[in-house]
Amino acid sequence: MKELKVGLIGAGFMGKAHVVGYSNTPKLFAPAPVRPIFKTVCDIDEAVAEEAKERFGFEKSTTDYMDIINDPDIDIVSVCTPNDTHAEISIAALNAGKHVLCEKPISNNPEDAKAMADAAEEAKKKGIISMCAYQYRRVPAVVLAKKFVEEGSIGEILNIRTQYLQSWSADPNSPLSWRFQKKYAGAGALGDIGTHVIDIAQYLAGDIDEVVSNVRTYIKERPVQEGGADLLGTVKIDGDAEKAPVDVDDEASFLVNFKSGAVGSIEATRNAWGRNNYITIELHGTKGSILFNYERLNELQVCFSDDPDDRRGFKTIYTGPAHYYGDVTWNIPGMNIGYGELKTIESYDFLKAVVEGVQPSTTFAEAYKVDRVCQAVLKSSSSRAWEKVQ
Repeated sequence: MKELKVGLIGAGFMGKAHVVGYSNTPKLFAPAPVRPIFKTVCDIDEAVAEEAKERFGFEKSTTDYMDIINDPDIDIVSVCTPNDTHAEISIAALNAGKHVLCEKPISNNPEDAKAMADAAEEAKKKGIISMCAYQYRRVPAVVLAKKFVEEGSIGEILNIRTQYLQSWSADPNSPLSWRFQKKYAGAGALGDIGTHVIDIAQYLAGDIDEVVSNVRTYIKERPVQEGGADLLGTVKIDGDAEKAPVDVDDEASFLVNFKSGAVGSIEATRNAWGRNNYITIELHGTKGSILFNYERLNELQVCFSDDPDDRRGFKTIYTGPAHYYGDVTWNIPGMNIGYGELKTIESYDFLKAVVEGVQPSTTFAEAYKVDRVCQAVLKSSSSRAWEKVQ
């Protein structure tokens, strides 16, 4: 089996998710496209980097990502750092001839996102693969929804509604991580989780043409945390601790018009008590409807207009081996998949693209389109008017 050596930059939560995806690919896919070899892990915190080396089985650890970029033995690079560093690291890796899997959103501003898309396009001429990690469009139930759309089973799309609701930052004593600071994150809930459902909406219904939005920041300041690790709301800091301003959004909700003529609405917030990772998609067409809820990610609800009147309504399709693309995960219906398998599907798509020399679906150019929608959303929030996606 072909081997590819991996360099991981950023050893936090998403770094762990990438390691899980890579290491599980040969275990859950048969035949696997490649066997990943964990070469070097990088983190700005030396202790974190060394701990990740030992825990995940890397050969080396470093605090300088250029050690990975300059290593001729490393074939692929995973970028799992805060958003403001994605462009610098990814472009350097592409220029060094390495395949790149970069976390979403692709960057913290449209200018850097465009530079990344341009660098990826240039690298593509040399057979270099780049991919942005929009894993939720790879949920088998969402892929099945795409199949129904493409084959015309629900007719012409009329409208689509998507939501991504979380609660981890609803507590004002959640610490001020980089995700609450514009210079690092670019945007708040919009960039962090809204980008996922923007990507899914465009995956299913085509490109968004214009938006009108309402963007709010509910908690204006948060306690300053010690250290740079992103604690993702897992701890609370005493309310008397030093506080600093929050300059990104807690919630973004917006109406959208698609280039196809379809309409829709998108909502993202991290301040919804009771919601942990609540992603929903509701799609209505001239011949039927589709409903997906990530909290039941192994199910897709569908309604077809040509069903008889006395039995028309939503029915549930339970995804399983008939819906997994490739020979992924478990071959027994009802052996449901979860987040770990989903990251494995993402890794499989990336590694397969590298081996076959074919660009994956979530290219840097596709991710740049999501960033342009975010830019229009923020612009509309200020202008209080419809804004074109430029």
